Amino acid sequence: RGREWGGLRELGQAERMIGVHCAAHAGHKYAVRARRGAASTFSLHQRCGYWPLRQGRLDAGCDRVRKASASAASSSSVRDGRVVDHSEGGVRFDVLEVLRERGLLNDATNELGLASELARKSASPMVVYCGFDPTADSLHLGNLLGIIVLSWFARAGHKVIALCGGATGLVGDPSGKSAERPMLGVETLNHNTACIGDQLKGLMEHAGGAEDSVEIVNNLEWFQEMTFLNFLRDVGKYARVGTMMSKDSVKSRMDSGADEKGQGISFTEFSYQLLQGYDFVHLYRSRGCRIQIGGSDQWGNITAGTDLIRRLCAQDDQAESEDTSLAYGITFPLLVGSDGKKFGKSEGGAIWLDGDKLSPYHMYQHLLRTPDSDVVKFLKMLTFLEMPEVDRIRDRMSPDHEDHLGPNGAQKILASEVTRFVHGQRGLDQALKITKGLFESQKKTDGPPSLEAFEALALSGNAPSAELPRSSVVGAAAVDVFVAAGLQPSKSAVRRMIKGGAIRVNNRLVKDEAELIAEGEAVDGRYILLAAGKKNKMVLELV
Repeated sequence: RGREWGGLRELGQAERMIGVHCAAHAGHKYAVRARRGAASTFSLHQRCGYWPLRQGRLDAGCDRVRKASASAASSSSVRDGRVVDHSEGGVRFDVLEVLRERGLLNDATNELGLASELARKSASPMVVYCGFDPTADSLHLGNLLGIIVLSWFARAGHKVIALCGGATGLVGDPSGKSAERPMLGVETLNHNTACIGDQLKGLMEHAGGAEDSVEIVNNLEWFQEMTFLNFLRDVGKYARVGTMMSKDSVKSRMDSGADEKGQGISFTEFSYQLLQGYDFVHLYRSRGCRIQIGGSDQWGNITAGTDLIRRLCAQDDQAESEDTSLAYGITFPLLVGSDGKKFGKSEGGAIWLDGDKLSPYHMYQHLLRTPDSDVVKFLKMLTFLEMPEVDRIRDRMSPDHEDHLGPNGAQKILASEVTRFVHGQRGLDQALKITKGLFESQKKTDGPPSLEAFEALALSGNAPSAELPRSSVVGAAAVDVFVAAGLQPSKSAVRRMIKGGAIRVNNRLVKDEAELIAEGEAVDGRYILLAAGKKNKMVLELV
């Protein structure tokens, strides 16, 4: 590439080249990602002349790193293996290295050029954005990765933008979909966009930033005044149909429409990548945004944006150099478990981030069921725990460790960290309270459950509930109450279960069909637990 790597000014790059040099001495092969995305794997012992990595230059680079480290000692420190800059403003640490070590970096355009710009402590902060489709009035657990990557950029000192697709939501993204999305009305989309915007602000605040650490924009702002003819002239002219058709999201849908049963892809969805690409162009021009992030399924849409910027903006701005680009794209992996299934969904549907759609307790329980094979990976990806702490948790999962975490110990840490991030400390406290109450209600069989256990059952939804007037319960026969509450279909069914020893009131075994429910049996004067068998339970509230 005609550059003397030993003379690099950027500390992060020089550190990496020293690592390459050490790997070469160990006789290892090393993969170097070329600028255009290709990868060349070769033995540095045999082919060190392919890249200018000669001994003298690397030794010079080592000297420069030592001098740079000494001069930066007054304003920097090492945290989690990274050089952290504590000076006012500017870039605080190499965010790309953080994403890489946490498994949050799937791919990047011109990764070497991006790494050199992000590692520059003296450079101005960069602007990065991530888009969110308002297909619902809440984000879900799968969206959390995008928020976390944005948060890492914000923590590193960069400026972040969250884009709500009020315009692109009217079209629908074909990425990862086998059929066309249902069209949503403008009023619904506006409502969803407002809800998601508020949610994003709260989550970025929980991540450790201020309320204004993220700018929320809606792409309907710049698309609603643009006519179709203007879009064709100003944007469509620079798009190549062959390139658009080569995108995986398009090819897979076109292949599905090859037979009579397939739906194929509509022109509306085919045009989606141009709309998202123009989002990047608009933010590049209006806010100086040079980085777009998204899930790995967004690679085609993201590169459509970087390509449009290169074609539309290189005329006005300085052309791309051999080492850097006008704009960059970064993708992170989708949130999937080792079994290949999406972790952001459960049997009951999406794991919503809105507490009104899914309680903090249910989110906590979903995370608590994480398999051992995935828990360390998710601790790296979904939490802000320092890497040494994650390593200690991994070691303590071993039964032979002197400080063993115990069953599901790592899962409890994961569930607590993510629930606190999404719902705050109050949401986590509620989840832990319900979990404790449910454990008590399941284990206690020799007396009435506590008030906390009843509240846990009511909030969790793990047991059906019913309300009956106090006058129809206190002093009434248990047989009549079980039928009135709807727990059993008839009095004869209750009588049969009494003979079989399966009817209980507040864990008290009902032995005679004439037994009555006494005034003092209601916990806190309100709650009675009815049970018809081991699993068929109901919380009865007296009103």
